[in-house]
Amino acid sequence: MAPVLLEAPAFQTLHQQFRTKIDRGIALLAAAIAHKVPLSVLLFDSWYLAEELVSMARYRKKDWISLLKKNRNLEPHSFTLKDAVGNPLCLEGPQSAVEDLVPLIPPTAYRAVTVRDKPSWTFTLAVRLPGLGKMRLVVSFKSAEWTGTSVVLVTNRVDWDAPRIITMSLQRWPIETLYQDGKTHLGLDEYRLRHAEAIGKHWCLVCVAYSLLPLDGLPPSLMQGSLPIKTIGEACRQQAQALMQALILSGHERLQLGQRVEDLFASLFAKQQTAAAR
Repeated sequence: MAPVLLEAPAFQTLHQQFRTKIDRGIALLAAAIAHKVPLSVLLFDSWYLAEELVSMARYRKKDWISLLKKNRNLEPHSFTLKDAVGNPLCLEGPQSAVEDLVPLIPPTAYRAVTVRDKPSWTFTLAVRLPGLGKMRLVVSFKSAEWTGTSVVLVTNRVDWDAPRIITMSLQRWPIETLYQDGKTHLGLDEYRLRHAEAIGKHWCLVCVAYSLLPLDGLPPSLMQGSLPIKTIGEACRQQAQALMQALILSGHERLQLGQRVEDLFASLFAKQQTAAAR
């Protein structure tokens, strides 16, 4: 941070308002507890796996599950990894990255796990992470050949098994679909606003739309099932088509009643004209 910038009062105000992701995560946890939100397990991605947030969760007596970056270090002296014939493997150094550990895991150490009708092949181990303490590690592959990208989960509950950890971690997936659908179809990141209050209102509208659109995809009868029969994208396209249809029919009706074309377009584009006049 350039010291000259902090000399400006306006910049000082903005700088004092700045919070890191970890700070905001801690604030959200505190707010959830203050509002008595019923939660016992925190689910977050690897960006939030920091000592400050983990300490806060421990203080609040909350368990947690997180994704683990492949470059995060482990303490090799805290666990024993064996090869395919049962001989201990020696990992050099006081610390070893996860990406160096995964290739050393023998195929015979993986176990098939089925969660939500989807199989995966997992390996679990209790390890110590620098600054975080003893954790339960779960390495998971989609393929029985242990090829492709692996997913590594970590939790403070060393007594939990892999199926339970994977099942609970999947509860976070709807957040990812919210981001994807919100940005792709609902303009979550397409706003031209500067103030936090206005941005918050925009996000609230996006979340309301995201909550209502699945209702359009429900089957007309429970006898036909409970799963949506159309995606968020399909619902958005149908709603846009219905809106355009209503607009065209409304314009046609006004013209039939004798309204001039100039007046019709003036009313349709009144907001753009006001903004241009400013």
